Amino acid sequence: MILKNLNYPLDFKFKITTLASDFNITDRNGNYVAYVRQKMFRLKEDVIVFSDESRTKELFNIKANQWIDFNASYMMTDLLTGKKFGSLARKGVRSIWKSRYDIIDENDQLKYQINEDNGWIKVFDSFLGEIPILGMLTGYFLNPSYTVKDNAGKEYFRLKKMPSLVGRRFQLERLIDIDDEDESLVVLSFLMMVLLERARG
Repeated sequence: MILKNLNYPLDFKFKITTLASDFNITDRNGNYVAYVRQKMFRLKEDVIVFSDESRTKELFNIKANQWIDFNASYMMTDLLTGKKFGSLARKGVRSIWKSRYDIIDENDQLKYQINEDNGWIKVFDSFLGEIPILGMLTGYFLNPSYTVKDNAGKEYFRLKKMPSLVGRRFQLERLIDIDDEDESLVVLSFLMMVLLERARG
């Protein structure tokens, strides 16, 4: 299955009523694109993407290749056809300062990169987050953004964390047109990246 005719911007909104890291993805009109559920108590990351919050129709699965997060990669599979879409790979050493992920296609070729736009935001957030009261407010003014580029440096997407107390909402904007299959690969990569970045703080 390919995610088609997506009406941008897409909103990623985490539910605060569940223990799991669940979130909805809706389009600009509030229509469901997907519902994402991270399986709990697993040694390796395991994420299921459903068609909506009813969780009756499974669309995609994203699974880590190892239980240690450092330099792990996350394979994306279409559950309706069994097709492997590609994977998201974290670049461990380079990710300490500014987050960077590689988006790899089904043929194991590097297709795109996700780069955090400003590493200082993470530094200030870590520092100010330790200060009582002020730490609670950092979600309102320290909001990272991430850009997807191809190997030539052309920008395709930008994801921004929106102001909120508990980091509940992200917004994905498409900057230029992209092939449908690549678009699905990038959107799936972003939803996995959001889970990983949230877990890192």
